Amino acid sequence: MQAAGQLTVGKFAPRLTIQAGARTARERRKTGGNIMRTFVYAAILGAGALVALPALAYDGTKCKAPGNCWEPKPGFPEKIAGSKYDPKHDPKELNKQAESIKGMEERNRKRVENARKTGKFEYDVSKISAN
Repeated sequence: MQAAGQLTVGKFAPRLTIQAGARTARERRKTGGNIMRTFVYAAILGAGALVALPALAYDGTKCKAPGNCWEPKPGFPEKIAGSKYDPKHDPKELNKQAESIKGMEERNRKRVENARKTGKFEYDVSKISAN
């Protein structure tokens, strides 16, 4: 026995019925049935993003001035210089890099000078004559 407007599908599936007036998902998409649901989801996501952005920007520091936000960890001094945490670097060690850069610039000067004289670039400075 079938109700009015129903269609039985298949010989062995008497309980599976399809409403004659029901629309398919494709028909709903064509007519805009999911547009409202999509709009509501987008509005909820947008509102959530607006609420979350200020929380993401806060890093918990108290800045003395814009861009000056350094704070010592609890138990450490406000200034490192002169405290037990001061590394007290040796000036000779600090000057090693400056000296090596000066040597590099001198070698490059010799290479360029030799290349201008001879027209040929020589990488090895020991092969360049002192003339």
